[in-house]
Amino acid sequence: MYVVDSKVTVPDHKAEDLIQIYQKRSRLVDSQPGFLSFQLLQNEHRPGELTVHMEWEDKQAYLSWARSEQFKKIHELEKNYPDEELQGYVPKVSKYEVVAT
Repeated sequence: MYVVDSKVTVPDHKAEDLIQIYQKRSRLVDSQPGFLSFQLLQNEHRPGELTVHMEWEDKQAYLSWARSEQFKKIHELEKNYPDEELQGYVPKVSKYEVVAT
């Protein structure tokens, strides 16, 4: 299994706006071969710290998605958030190979 986390920290008062955006996400990734799950995580002590957690069957499945037109489309949408402040936040992406369960 392959895990990709994208963590972003926004001001606490913007956290709910970002959560609502993800609650209405396009779900284009959901039908991608090898996609297993998506969660949006909120740090319980720092509400403005949000992490998109995605699980994939393997690294190749993720790479195929990351090179796809749907991926490009979703990330272009992020550049057009109605809230200009949210447009400026860049997530820190971490990728993991699951080595034990």
